[in-house]
Amino acid sequence: MENRNTEISSIGEFGLIDRLTKDFPLRNDSSKKGVGDDAAVLSYGDKEVLVTTDLLLEGIHFDLRYVPLKHLGYKSAIVNFSDIYAMNGTPRQITVSLGVSSRFTVEHIEELYFGIRLACEIYGVDLVGGDTSASVTGLVISVTCLGESSKEDIVYRNGAKETDLICVSGDLGAAYMGLQLLERENRVAAGAKEGESFQPDFSGKEYILERQLKPEARKDVISMLKEKGIRPTAMMDVSDGLSSELLHICKASGVGCRIYEDKVPIDYQTAVMAEELSMNLVMTAMNGGEDYELLFTVPLTEHDKIKDLKGISMIGYVTKPELGAAMVTRDGAELPITAQGWNAFTK
Repeated sequence: MENRNTEISSIGEFGLIDRLTKDFPLRNDSSKKGVGDDAAVLSYGDKEVLVTTDLLLEGIHFDLRYVPLKHLGYKSAIVNFSDIYAMNGTPRQITVSLGVSSRFTVEHIEELYFGIRLACEIYGVDLVGGDTSASVTGLVISVTCLGESSKEDIVYRNGAKETDLICVSGDLGAAYMGLQLLERENRVAAGAKEGESFQPDFSGKEYILERQLKPEARKDVISMLKEKGIRPTAMMDVSDGLSSELLHICKASGVGCRIYEDKVPIDYQTAVMAEELSMNLVMTAMNGGEDYELLFTVPLTEHDKIKDLKGISMIGYVTKPELGAAMVTRDGAELPITAQGWNAFTK
């Protein structure tokens, strides 16, 4: 990409849209009309349409002092794909709307769209529209994703039943530890003396850094479950923290749960970072958020199928509602699960 600065005003809103979207071919038969009209036209026949949207605000959801624009673009798409997979569906189309302040150039926004385009290419999703506007509060990104699923395949939050197994993909807490690492290095850089060179130290922590900056949606898990003939009874993605998501499923399904502290999957780099920062490792995994793993329940009869699936951990089981939601510690004590994860309106 050329290293020059083009004022957005010089090409206008529609010129910017044309420039950003020209490299997005339509990949799906259901995409009848994409960018360039008053609305996208989608055709699904006997499929159910799934729609999700996510709003990212500079200073609230991301900090451009340490988040590259191309990674931000990729992540803004992925978090929406993840919501569709959490319904046991397939993402097909996205629209992207931006609020852009005057400090951004055309090339800045192209960097953002480079990441969005990469996500679309990898996951087979079409960009079919959006909007742009001036902003006085920095960068604002709104992504809406449309997906599809057959009626019988859709999984909601409210289907968990007593004795169901509680499972989660991957590992937890890594994204939050990656954020702590970035913020720590940013504080050190801010405290460096004028003229003093500073190089952030990310050695040995590449995994947690990637989990924060470039997460992935667990399309592979959905495919694996279908291949094994396993249909979850309830499912969510872990965006706000395991504690919050467990409570969502319990409330929607009218059940309680027990999970085991020693069953919560945690990566080695996450553990090392938590120790460096003197943070409680399990509480980090329970409440960190932004892991975008899949939390789901399956009937107890599926135990033998689940136990051999790579990257899937059985962390507990569903109980009667009157037993509430709790975590069983290594010494056998029960701690009530409380929602301490991400809350957009908490100061």
